[in-house]
Amino acid sequence: MSNAYIVGWGHTPFGKLDKLDLEQMIRDAVQPALDSAGLEPKDIDGIFLGHFNAGFVGQDFTASLPAVAMPEFRHTPAVRAENACATGSAAIWAALDAMAAGRMKRTLVIGMEKMNELTMPQVAATLIKCSYVKEEGTDPAGFAGIFGGIASKYFERFGDQSDALAAISAKNHSNGMHNPYAHMRRDFGFDFCRTPSEKNPFVSGPLKRSDCSLVSDGAAALVLSTEPLRGAKVAPVLWRSRTHVNDFLPMSRRDPTRFEGAALAWQKGLASAQAGLGDLSFVETHDCFTIAEMLEYEAMGLAPHGQGARVILDGITRKDGKLPVNPSGGLKSKGHPIGATGVSQHVMAAMQLSGTAGGMQVPNASVGAVFNMGGSGVASYLSILESA
Repeated sequence: MSNAYIVGWGHTPFGKLDKLDLEQMIRDAVQPALDSAGLEPKDIDGIFLGHFNAGFVGQDFTASLPAVAMPEFRHTPAVRAENACATGSAAIWAALDAMAAGRMKRTLVIGMEKMNELTMPQVAATLIKCSYVKEEGTDPAGFAGIFGGIASKYFERFGDQSDALAAISAKNHSNGMHNPYAHMRRDFGFDFCRTPSEKNPFVSGPLKRSDCSLVSDGAAALVLSTEPLRGAKVAPVLWRSRTHVNDFLPMSRRDPTRFEGAALAWQKGLASAQAGLGDLSFVETHDCFTIAEMLEYEAMGLAPHGQGARVILDGITRKDGKLPVNPSGGLKSKGHPIGATGVSQHVMAAMQLSGTAGGMQVPNASVGAVFNMGGSGVASYLSILESA
């Protein structure tokens, strides 16, 4: 692929941001991204906005909002992308495609979502639209019901995996303690995550509240360039490969206990990067639910199908393990504002590869991967990134 660099980034805190409207969230993410790249709005050739929305807020046509937030963008081309929970990566891919086509040299990618305008039942009713509504749209637990069903079928086939799921949750919350942007910086520990309680009740199937990512507001931004920038204040990060694979939307047409599209994305992405898992310093993966992270271990090739539990129980994906997964705390601790997630994951990876991740830093990180997933293993995006 042609050269594409991350040359700047910005990130708001994730959480319940009642006092911030979409325009302020844009400003709070974009200005640090521009500053770190050493650029001004006039230097940007195009804006690519990842925003799921689907009823979270009353405003649509949100590609127009960057210019409202920052009038210097008044005449800058802008477009919105949406691809369920992979919306942020879809926006990044659109920007990279425009650059690869030679139409643009410097682009701004923004991912954002404001979910807490709605009640929890309304959020569930909104997110369930990312399933195959004809067959799956009536689940009262929303998307937690979809993944609760996945977990139930996996448990039926391979036995109780509650220890592994609790270990994944505890790991990510421990990691998130060191992430200044995280929605929930609280180390719950294994016992709390493993034991059903009034504060940690079952939500759907074997999934407890501690197995589910957070309903969050927030934004993240990236500045991309076809070449490193002399005036940038951060070390550039280079794409080694990028891959996008889709699978059937209806769960009835797939084996719910495996993410086959994700596995294909990993196979293609690693081959294109001429790399193996042993070359990676870390992975930021899409742990919308703990069962998703465990299935992604199998998809990336860390364990055979049905044996993903041993990856976390053996400590392989802990921050001090052989392949740290989600040193940022992942969606579980950092939060999951739908449109912002894919962009946020790439920001976290860029911080690791530029050595600016602070307490999250994996020592000597030089090559990393970002896996962002839309729906229940439907849209799989994989970036292999390296220090430039």
